[in-house]
Amino acid sequence: MRRVTFDLDVLRSFVTGMELGSFAKAADRLGRSTSAVSAQLKKLEEQAATPIFRKSGRGLALTEAGETMLGYARRMIELNDEAASAIHDVELEGWVRLGLQEDFGEAVLPDVLGRFARAHPKVKIEARIARSHDLAERVMSGSLDIALAWHCGETLPYSEHVADVPMRWIGPAKRIETNLRDGEPLPLVALEAPCLLRTVATETLDRAGLSWRMAFSSPSLGGIWAAVAAGLGLTIRTDIGLPASVSAMTPEIAGLPALPKMALFLHRKDADAEPVAARLADILLDAARQALPENARASDGDLRNVA
Repeated sequence: MRRVTFDLDVLRSFVTGMELGSFAKAADRLGRSTSAVSAQLKKLEEQAATPIFRKSGRGLALTEAGETMLGYARRMIELNDEAASAIHDVELEGWVRLGLQEDFGEAVLPDVLGRFARAHPKVKIEARIARSHDLAERVMSGSLDIALAWHCGETLPYSEHVADVPMRWIGPAKRIETNLRDGEPLPLVALEAPCLLRTVATETLDRAGLSWRMAFSSPSLGGIWAAVAAGLGLTIRTDIGLPASVSAMTPEIAGLPALPKMALFLHRKDADAEPVAARLADILLDAARQALPENARASDGDLRNVA
């Protein structure tokens, strides 16, 4: 079997395009022409000696080999960037204050902390897991340097829109009949008010003409998962960070109304972040995009002109 050395620039274009959902956007971000990126993708398929993309409706999707390639490409780029940071920023010191919305605590934080600590062992990180409104307030007050949070209606001066993530109805992994009995108000499980998702759930049901009752509320996401798993009611979240005890439901099958998408933002304290905060923000964005469900990143139409 011939040895293949993949081009990291090609892999970076590939990964960036998949994460942005558009290779035209990837070309713009990477400072390349769309034709140059198209040529890189053709080169990638030639090096792989197998199709990376397949037709899907009017657009393109990844083949099984393409999905495998994407996973390895991310790891290769991650290791390359860690090596570059470790060499060039070896004296990077100080501390940085990071905030994460609860959904991302287990799904993103371990990866972010591990990658950052390996490249910058002298930097101290202070992390806070909290609700989006609290995180936004702390960034505004200057007590957090960066925060990854759902949009909670507040406009911050230095924020980056990461993605629009579909909300899902969430029920117990083991279906419990009492959740959706005909003629009875739908039992809801939600965080204590004020809570954006609580409001979305009740307003969506009201518009659909469906009765509901608040069966359980909790100040923590852990309490929400426990109540849903026990069959006390349904809640709404995204696909990110769901424990094995609960699962997303298909609205059409369950007779539930469709839900909107929720905007995810990276908030920064300052327009020009300190090197420590800027580096951590880069790693956080990369890890967050990898944790997003596919339908939050791309649509088939976005991928029509990749090759």
